[in-house]
Amino acid sequence: KPEPGEHIQDPAAGTAGFLIAAHEYIKSQTDDLYELSDKDKTFQTTQAYVGIELVPGTRRLALMNCLLHGMEGDAEGVVHLGNALGQTGAGLGKADVILANPPFGTSKGGDASITRDDLTYKTSNKQLAFLQHIYRNLKPGGRAAVVLPDNVLFEAGVGTDVRRDLMNKCNLHTILRLPTGIFYAQGVKTNVLFFTKGSAADKYQEENCTENVWVYDLRTNMPSFGKRTPFGDQHLRPFENVYGDSDRKEGEYSFHSDAIELPEHSDENEGIDPRLAHSRWRSFSRQWIAEHKGDSLDISWLKDSDSVDAANLPEPSVLAGEAMGELRAALGELEALATALEGDA
Repeated sequence: KPEPGEHIQDPAAGTAGFLIAAHEYIKSQTDDLYELSDKDKTFQTTQAYVGIELVPGTRRLALMNCLLHGMEGDAEGVVHLGNALGQTGAGLGKADVILANPPFGTSKGGDASITRDDLTYKTSNKQLAFLQHIYRNLKPGGRAAVVLPDNVLFEAGVGTDVRRDLMNKCNLHTILRLPTGIFYAQGVKTNVLFFTKGSAADKYQEENCTENVWVYDLRTNMPSFGKRTPFGDQHLRPFENVYGDSDRKEGEYSFHSDAIELPEHSDENEGIDPRLAHSRWRSFSRQWIAEHKGDSLDISWLKDSDSVDAANLPEPSVLAGEAMGELRAALGELEALATALEGDA
Protein backbone atom coordinates (compact mmCIF):
# COMPACT_ATOMS: atom_id res chain seq x y z
CA LYS A 1 0.00 0.00 0.00
CA PRO A 2 2.12 2.92 -1.23
CA GLU A 3 1.46 6.27 0.40
CA PRO A 4 1.71 9.90 -0.77
CA GLY A 5 5.17 11.36 -0.29
CA GLU A 6 7.02 8.06 -0.69
CA HIS A 7 9.76 7.38 -3.23
CA ILE A 8 8.67 4.40 -5.31
CA GLN A 9 10.98 2.56 -7.70
CA ASP A 10 11.00 -0.24 -10.25
CA PRO A 11 14.52 -1.19 -11.42
CA ALA A 12 13.11 -3.39 -14.21
CA ALA A 13 10.29 -1.10 -15.27
CA GLY A 14 9.24 -2.51 -18.64
CA THR A 15 6.26 -0.43 -19.75
CA ALA A 16 5.90 0.94 -16.17
CA GLY A 17 2.89 -1.15 -15.18
CA PHE A 18 3.89 -1.47 -11.50
CA LEU A 19 4.66 2.26 -11.13
CA ILE A 20 1.36 3.21 -12.77
CA ALA A 21 -0.52 0.79 -10.51
CA ALA A 22 1.10 2.44 -7.47
CA HIS A 23 0.14 5.91 -8.77
CA GLU A 24 -3.45 4.85 -9.44
CA TYR A 25 -3.70 3.38 -5.93
CA ILE A 26 -2.50 6.62 -4.35
CA LYS A 27 -4.96 8.59 -6.49
CA SER A 28 -7.77 6.33 -5.28
CA GLN A 29 -6.83 7.12 -1.67
CA THR A 30 -6.53 10.91 -2.18
CA ASP A 31 -9.51 11.80 -4.40
CA ASP A 32 -7.34 11.94 -7.54
CA LEU A 33 -4.64 13.83 -5.54
CA TYR A 34 -7.07 16.71 -4.78
CA GLU A 35 -6.67 16.06 -1.05
CA LEU A 36 -2.96 16.86 -1.32
CA SER A 37 -1.38 20.31 -1.14
CA ASP A 38 -0.02 21.78 -4.37
CA LYS A 39 3.51 21.00 -3.23
CA ASP A 40 2.67 17.37 -2.45
CA LYS A 41 0.73 17.00 -5.69
CA THR A 42 3.77 18.24 -7.65
CA PHE A 43 5.96 15.74 -5.80
CA GLN A 44 3.63 12.88 -6.75
CA THR A 45 3.72 13.70 -10.46
CA THR A 46 7.39 14.69 -10.82
CA GLN A 47 9.47 13.03 -8.09
CA ALA A 48 7.66 10.12 -6.48
CA TYR A 49 8.34 7.50 -9.16
CA VAL A 50 11.56 6.34 -10.81
CA GLY A 51 12.02 3.33 -13.05
CA ILE A 52 14.90 1.93 -15.07
CA GLU A 53 14.48 0.20 -18.41
CA LEU A 54 17.23 -1.29 -20.55
CA VAL A 55 15.51 -1.45 -23.94
CA PRO A 56 14.98 1.94 -25.68
CA GLY A 57 11.76 0.97 -27.45
CA THR A 58 10.20 -0.38 -24.27
CA ARG A 59 11.27 2.74 -22.39
CA ARG A 60 9.52 4.97 -24.97
CA LEU A 61 6.31 3.02 -24.42
CA ALA A 62 6.77 3.39 -20.66
CA LEU A 63 7.21 7.18 -20.91
CA MET A 64 4.08 7.49 -23.04
CA ASN A 65 2.17 5.24 -20.65
CA CYS A 66 3.24 7.37 -17.67
CA LEU A 67 2.30 10.65 -19.34
CA LEU A 68 -1.15 9.28 -20.15
CA HIS A 69 -1.58 8.67 -16.40
CA GLY A 70 -0.35 12.13 -15.36
CA MET A 71 3.13 11.01 -14.29
CA GLU A 72 5.78 13.42 -15.60
CA GLY A 73 8.91 12.40 -13.71
CA ASP A 74 12.17 14.36 -13.72
CA ALA A 75 14.12 15.71 -16.70
CA GLU A 76 14.52 12.14 -18.03
CA GLY A 77 10.90 11.23 -17.40
CA VAL A 78 9.64 8.64 -14.94
CA VAL A 79 11.57 5.79 -16.55
CA HIS A 80 15.29 6.28 -17.14
CA LEU A 81 17.17 4.46 -19.89
CA GLY A 82 19.92 2.27 -18.48
CA ASN A 83 20.96 -0.93 -16.77
CA ALA A 84 19.91 -1.40 -13.15
CA LEU A 85 22.72 -3.94 -12.81
CA GLY A 86 25.20 -1.29 -13.96
CA GLN A 87 25.99 2.27 -12.95
CA THR A 88 22.45 3.52 -13.59
CA GLY A 89 21.19 1.26 -10.83
CA ALA A 90 24.10 2.05 -8.53
CA GLY A 91 23.23 5.76 -8.78
CA LEU A 92 19.62 5.40 -7.64
CA GLY A 93 18.62 6.97 -4.33
CA LYS A 94 17.09 4.93 -1.53
CA ALA A 95 13.41 4.03 -1.88
CA ASP A 96 10.43 3.66 0.42
CA VAL A 97 8.80 1.12 -1.91
CA ILE A 98 10.27 -1.08 -4.64
CA LEU A 99 8.02 -3.08 -6.95
CA ALA A 100 9.74 -5.24 -9.56
CA ASN A 101 9.46 -8.14 -11.97
CA PRO A 102 13.11 -8.66 -13.01
CA PRO A 103 13.52 -10.02 -16.55
CA PHE A 104 13.76 -13.77 -17.05
CA GLY A 105 16.25 -14.91 -19.69
CA THR A 106 17.88 -12.51 -22.12
CA SER A 107 16.44 -9.15 -23.15
CA LYS A 108 16.04 -8.15 -26.76
CA GLY A 109 17.46 -4.75 -27.60
CA GLY A 110 19.86 -4.26 -24.71
CA ASP A 111 22.83 -5.66 -22.85
CA ALA A 112 21.84 -6.62 -19.30
CA SER A 113 25.36 -7.54 -18.22
CA ILE A 114 26.10 -7.27 -14.50
CA THR A 115 28.77 -4.58 -14.11
CA ARG A 116 28.02 -3.47 -10.54
CA ASP A 117 30.95 -3.69 -8.14
CA ASP A 118 28.90 -2.83 -5.04
CA LEU A 119 26.90 -6.07 -4.82
CA THR A 120 28.22 -8.29 -2.04
CA TYR A 121 27.65 -11.62 -3.79
CA LYS A 122 28.99 -11.88 -7.33
CA THR A 123 26.71 -13.90 -9.61
CA SER A 124 25.78 -14.38 -13.25
CA ASN A 125 22.15 -15.01 -12.21
CA LYS A 126 20.40 -11.73 -13.03
CA GLN A 127 17.48 -12.39 -10.68
CA LEU A 128 19.87 -12.86 -7.75
CA ALA A 129 21.66 -9.66 -8.73
CA PHE A 130 18.37 -7.74 -8.97
CA LEU A 131 17.28 -9.10 -5.59
CA GLN A 132 20.51 -7.84 -4.00
CA HIS A 133 20.02 -4.42 -5.59
CA ILE A 134 16.45 -4.22 -4.30
CA TYR A 135 17.01 -5.07 -0.65
CA ARG A 136 20.15 -2.93 -0.53
CA ASN A 137 18.29 0.05 -2.01
CA LEU A 138 15.45 0.15 0.52
CA LYS A 139 15.35 2.81 3.22
CA PRO A 140 14.99 1.54 6.82
CA GLY A 141 11.38 0.37 7.00
CA GLY A 142 11.12 0.36 3.19
CA ARG A 143 8.87 -2.28 1.58
CA ALA A 144 9.36 -4.43 -1.50
CA ALA A 145 7.34 -6.87 -3.59
CA VAL A 146 9.42 -8.79 -6.15
CA VAL A 147 8.38 -11.40 -8.71
CA LEU A 148 11.00 -14.17 -8.96
CA PRO A 149 11.20 -17.63 -10.57
CA ASP A 150 11.50 -20.77 -8.46
CA ASN A 151 15.23 -21.21 -9.07
CA VAL A 152 15.97 -18.12 -6.94
CA LEU A 153 14.29 -19.86 -4.01
CA PHE A 154 16.41 -23.01 -4.15
CA GLU A 155 19.63 -22.27 -6.07
CA ALA A 156 22.64 -23.35 -4.02
CA GLY A 157 25.95 -21.55 -3.55
CA VAL A 158 25.53 -17.82 -4.12
CA GLY A 159 21.76 -18.30 -4.12
CA THR A 160 21.89 -19.53 -0.52
CA ASP A 161 24.16 -16.62 0.44
CA VAL A 162 21.78 -14.06 -1.06
CA ARG A 163 18.68 -15.57 0.59
CA ARG A 164 20.49 -15.74 3.94
CA ASP A 165 21.58 -12.10 3.58
CA LEU A 166 18.05 -11.06 2.62
CA MET A 167 16.55 -12.74 5.70
CA ASN A 168 19.29 -11.24 7.86
CA LYS A 169 18.91 -7.62 6.69
CA CYS A 170 15.16 -7.65 5.99
CA ASN A 171 11.98 -9.10 7.39
CA LEU A 172 11.00 -11.54 4.64
CA HIS A 173 7.47 -11.90 5.95
CA THR A 174 5.55 -13.40 3.01
CA ILE A 175 6.00 -15.59 -0.07
CA LEU A 176 3.17 -16.03 -2.55
CA ARG A 177 3.58 -19.15 -4.72
CA LEU A 178 1.88 -18.24 -7.98
CA PRO A 179 0.20 -20.50 -10.54
CA THR A 180 1.95 -20.92 -13.87
CA GLY A 181 1.18 -18.67 -16.82
CA ILE A 182 1.00 -15.30 -15.00
CA PHE A 183 4.56 -14.04 -15.43
CA TYR A 184 7.29 -15.18 -17.83
CA ALA A 185 6.92 -17.99 -20.34
CA GLN A 186 4.25 -20.65 -20.08
CA GLY A 187 5.24 -23.25 -17.51
CA VAL A 188 7.79 -21.10 -15.64
CA LYS A 189 6.94 -21.18 -11.93
CA THR A 190 7.06 -17.85 -10.15
CA ASN A 191 6.65 -16.36 -6.70
CA VAL A 192 6.22 -12.94 -5.14
CA LEU A 193 8.52 -12.14 -2.23
CA PHE A 194 7.31 -9.45 0.19
CA PHE A 195 9.88 -7.99 2.59
CA THR A 196 10.65 -4.93 4.69
CA LYS A 197 14.06 -3.44 5.50
CA GLY A 198 14.78 -4.02 9.16
CA SER A 199 12.73 -6.13 11.55
CA ALA A 200 9.04 -5.95 12.43
CA ALA A 201 9.94 -4.30 15.75
CA ASP A 202 12.79 -2.03 14.65
CA LYS A 203 13.24 -0.68 11.13
CA TYR A 204 16.87 0.21 11.90
CA GLN A 205 17.75 -3.36 12.92
CA GLU A 206 20.51 -4.67 10.65
CA GLU A 207 20.77 -8.36 11.59
CA ASN A 208 18.43 -11.31 12.26
CA CYS A 209 15.46 -9.36 10.93
CA THR A 210 13.31 -12.30 9.76
CA GLU A 211 11.55 -14.31 12.49
CA ASN A 212 8.82 -16.08 10.50
CA VAL A 213 8.08 -16.51 6.81
CA TRP A 214 4.43 -16.90 5.83
CA VAL A 215 3.79 -18.84 2.64
CA TYR A 216 0.59 -18.86 0.59
CA ASP A 217 0.33 -21.71 -1.93
CA LEU A 218 -1.76 -20.43 -4.82
CA ARG A 219 -0.13 -22.95 -7.19
CA THR A 220 -1.01 -26.50 -6.16
CA ASN A 221 -3.99 -27.92 -8.08
CA MET A 222 -4.61 -24.54 -9.74
CA PRO A 223 -5.03 -24.25 -13.52
CA SER A 224 -2.31 -22.88 -15.77
CA PHE A 225 -3.52 -19.37 -16.49
CA GLY A 226 -3.32 -17.58 -19.81
CA LYS A 227 -5.55 -16.05 -22.48
CA ARG A 228 -8.00 -18.95 -22.38
CA THR A 229 -8.01 -19.12 -18.58
CA PRO A 230 -7.52 -15.55 -17.34
CA PHE A 231 -6.27 -14.87 -13.83
CA GLY A 232 -8.69 -12.55 -12.04
CA ASP A 233 -9.32 -10.77 -8.76
CA GLN A 234 -11.33 -13.72 -7.51
CA HIS A 235 -8.22 -15.90 -7.57
CA LEU A 236 -6.11 -13.43 -5.59
CA ARG A 237 -8.76 -12.34 -3.07
CA PRO A 238 -8.25 -15.21 -0.54
CA PHE A 239 -4.55 -14.33 -0.34
CA GLU A 240 -5.32 -10.62 0.01
CA ASN A 241 -7.67 -11.37 2.90
CA VAL A 242 -5.09 -13.26 4.97
CA TYR A 243 -2.14 -11.07 3.93
CA GLY A 244 -3.81 -7.99 5.34
CA ASP A 245 -4.69 -9.49 8.71
CA SER A 246 -2.90 -7.70 11.54
CA ASP A 247 -3.12 -10.89 13.59
CA ARG A 248 -2.19 -13.62 11.13
CA LYS A 249 -3.39 -17.16 11.71
CA GLU A 250 -2.63 -20.31 9.73
CA GLY A 251 -5.52 -22.07 8.04
CA GLU A 252 -7.00 -20.99 4.68
CA TYR A 253 -8.72 -23.59 2.53
CA SER A 254 -9.76 -21.87 -0.71
CA PHE A 255 -10.02 -23.69 -4.03
CA HIS A 256 -10.80 -27.03 -2.33
CA SER A 257 -7.39 -27.31 -0.67
CA ASP A 258 -8.89 -29.50 2.06
CA ALA A 259 -9.33 -32.21 -0.59
CA ILE A 260 -5.76 -32.01 -1.93
CA GLU A 261 -3.54 -35.03 -1.27
CA LEU A 262 -0.45 -34.68 0.91
CA PRO A 263 3.00 -35.96 -0.08
CA GLU A 264 4.10 -39.15 1.67
CA HIS A 265 7.18 -37.52 3.16
CA SER A 266 7.34 -33.80 3.87
CA ASP A 267 9.35 -31.96 6.52
CA GLU A 268 6.79 -29.18 6.25
CA ASN A 269 4.04 -31.50 7.56
CA GLU A 270 5.99 -33.24 10.34
CA GLY A 271 4.19 -33.05 13.68
CA ILE A 272 1.42 -30.65 12.67
CA ASP A 273 -2.37 -30.95 12.80
CA PRO A 274 -3.53 -33.04 9.78
CA ARG A 275 -6.12 -30.46 8.80
CA LEU A 276 -3.58 -27.64 8.91
CA ALA A 277 -1.43 -29.60 6.48
CA HIS A 278 -4.15 -28.91 3.87
CA SER A 279 -4.10 -25.16 4.46
CA ARG A 280 -2.81 -22.90 1.69
CA TRP A 281 -1.55 -20.42 4.33
CA ARG A 282 1.28 -21.58 6.58
CA SER A 283 4.02 -20.03 8.72
CA PHE A 284 7.59 -21.29 9.05
CA SER A 285 10.12 -19.96 11.55
CA ARG A 286 13.51 -18.67 10.47
CA GLN A 287 15.11 -21.37 12.60
CA TRP A 288 13.06 -24.11 10.91
CA ILE A 289 14.06 -22.82 7.46
CA ALA A 290 17.74 -22.94 8.43
CA GLU A 291 17.59 -26.38 10.07
CA HIS A 292 15.24 -28.22 7.71
CA LYS A 293 15.69 -26.43 4.37
CA GLY A 294 19.29 -25.24 4.56
CA ASP A 295 17.97 -21.73 3.86
CA SER A 296 16.17 -22.83 0.72
CA LEU A 297 12.83 -21.05 0.36
CA ASP A 298 11.33 -23.72 -1.87
CA ILE A 299 8.69 -24.52 0.73
CA SER A 300 5.73 -26.69 -0.29
CA TRP A 301 3.52 -29.14 1.56
CA LEU A 302 0.63 -30.01 -0.78
CA LYS A 303 0.79 -32.61 -3.56
CA ASP A 304 -0.23 -31.38 -6.99
CA SER A 305 -2.50 -33.81 -8.84
CA ASP A 306 -0.24 -33.45 -11.91
CA SER A 307 3.00 -34.04 -10.03
CA VAL A 308 5.05 -37.18 -10.65
CA ASP A 309 6.33 -39.15 -7.68
CA ALA A 310 9.92 -40.00 -8.61
CA ALA A 311 10.00 -42.82 -6.06
CA ASN A 312 7.29 -44.70 -7.95
CA LEU A 313 8.73 -44.31 -11.46
CA PRO A 314 9.77 -47.48 -13.37
CA GLU A 315 13.45 -48.30 -13.92
CA PRO A 316 15.23 -46.03 -16.46
CA SER A 317 15.63 -48.97 -18.86
CA VAL A 318 11.85 -49.51 -18.84
CA LEU A 319 11.19 -45.82 -19.48
CA ALA A 320 13.75 -45.81 -22.30
CA GLY A 321 12.12 -48.88 -23.85
CA GLU A 322 8.69 -47.26 -23.72
CA ALA A 323 10.03 -44.10 -25.33
CA MET A 324 11.73 -46.08 -28.10
CA GLY A 325 8.50 -47.95 -28.77
CA GLU A 326 6.55 -44.71 -29.10
CA LEU A 327 9.21 -43.22 -31.39
CA ARG A 328 9.19 -46.31 -33.65
CA ALA A 329 5.40 -46.16 -33.86
CA ALA A 330 5.50 -42.46 -34.74
CA LEU A 331 8.22 -43.10 -37.35
CA GLY A 332 6.11 -45.85 -38.89
CA GLU A 333 3.13 -43.50 -39.17
CA LEU A 334 5.30 -40.84 -40.82
CA GLU A 335 6.66 -43.35 -43.34
CA ALA A 336 3.12 -44.48 -44.15
CA LEU A 337 2.03 -40.86 -44.62
CA ALA A 338 5.03 -40.14 -46.88
CA THR A 339 4.22 -43.22 -49.01
CA ALA A 340 0.58 -42.14 -49.32
CA LEU A 341 1.59 -38.63 -50.37
CA GLU A 342 3.97 -40.01 -53.03
CA GLY A 343 1.15 -42.19 -54.37
CA ASP A 344 -1.14 -39.16 -54.64
CA ALA A 345 1.55 -37.27 -56.54
